[in-house]
Amino acid sequence: MAKHFQIEITDDSFAWRRDEGNIRHEAATDGLYVVRTSLPTGTLSAGDIVERDKDLSAVENAFRSIKTVDPKVGPINRYNADRVRCHFFLCMLAYDVEWHMRQALKPLLFDEDDPEAARQARADVVSPKEPSLSARAKAIRKKPPNGLPVYSFQTLLGDRATITRNTIVPDLPGTPGWQQDTEPTAHQTKILDLLASHPTP
Repeated sequence: MAKHFQIEITDDSFAWRRDEGNIRHEAATDGLYVVRTSLPTGTLSAGDIVERDKDLSAVENAFRSIKTVDPKVGPINRYNADRVRCHFFLCMLAYDVEWHMRQALKPLLFDEDDPEAARQARADVVSPKEPSLSARAKAIRKKPPNGLPVYSFQTLLGDRATITRNTIVPDLPGTPGWQQDTEPTAHQTKILDLLASHPTP
């Protein structure tokens, strides 16, 4: 508030008055939010610039996810510059793998699967983001159109983790052992098929 007042202090007095010019100037911009970019004029439309600014929340969520949610790459004390860079690289690599997995597994996740439809449904670019109709349907029915269950990314990984590779060694002299994978369920098979069909970055 100090910018809206003019203050005069002497050894034996104190006086203040409202800075009416400054107050009028600020009142003229009340309710306005300015987004600036360093891109050359014409590179993006005004709407695209606002959309990109809103997408910065995805970057914030990514760093939160890296530390506490999915990869869970917690803080590790590093004092050597090369080790700091290496640790940061591994964190970003882990999140990149997660991002590609989410893209491949969108049909089975509560994640937004039709961002373009969600964008077109908004009245204007400054309106709050809302999920698309398909994402709402998944959230309500807990099932996508293919009828399989819908998961969060964490619970889907937990379901995938039940697929194991067992090493079997018979208790018979001279009999060789072998490895055998557990038989995936229909849902796990769908997960594997979606991951296999996703383009490799």
